[in-house]
Amino acid sequence: MESEIKQFTVSIYTENNIGLLNRISAIFQRRHINIESINSSVSEIEGVSKWTIVVQLSEERMKKIQGQIEKQVEVIKAYYHTEDQIIYQESCLFKIKSELLFDEPEVQNIIKDSNARIVIVNKEFFVIEKSGKKEEIELLYRELSVFGIMQFTRSGRVSVTKDEMKISTMLKAFQH
Repeated sequence: MESEIKQFTVSIYTENNIGLLNRISAIFQRRHINIESINSSVSEIEGVSKWTIVVQLSEERMKKIQGQIEKQVEVIKAYYHTEDQIIYQESCLFKIKSELLFDEPEVQNIIKDSNARIVIVNKEFFVIEKSGKKEEIELLYRELSVFGIMQFTRSGRVSVTKDEMKISTMLKAFQH
């Protein structure tokens, strides 16, 4: 019997090489696992990229996938974490007609109450930025969609672990 399906945040430390994204996404694709979000950025170690991938599956399958990811030559180390082991945020942008900012006091209240911030205002539109948990962003989306959203985009998850990550120490020793 397969164990319970959970949401995992996968942290993958890699060299920055062409084609690696295709090979890693293929690992999930072959197993019919949907990637909820993916983010790639520099890490705390020079020359090393960090990918953050969010997936939902059993821990047994997650362990197998972690092993498959680590078999990729450019992958230095892969970890997976449950929600309670990390601190994470997502970010989004909303583009909305400017007249709503001035004519609808409720829109101003929604922005204020959600701790979003206005990035730019011009005659045609204004842009709001919000960082937070997925649920906070979805709530703001629902509240603003009543008034009309011209454009919307949301980033993948970014995260850090609550506990110390041994990868930094390991890589610093490796670099010398």
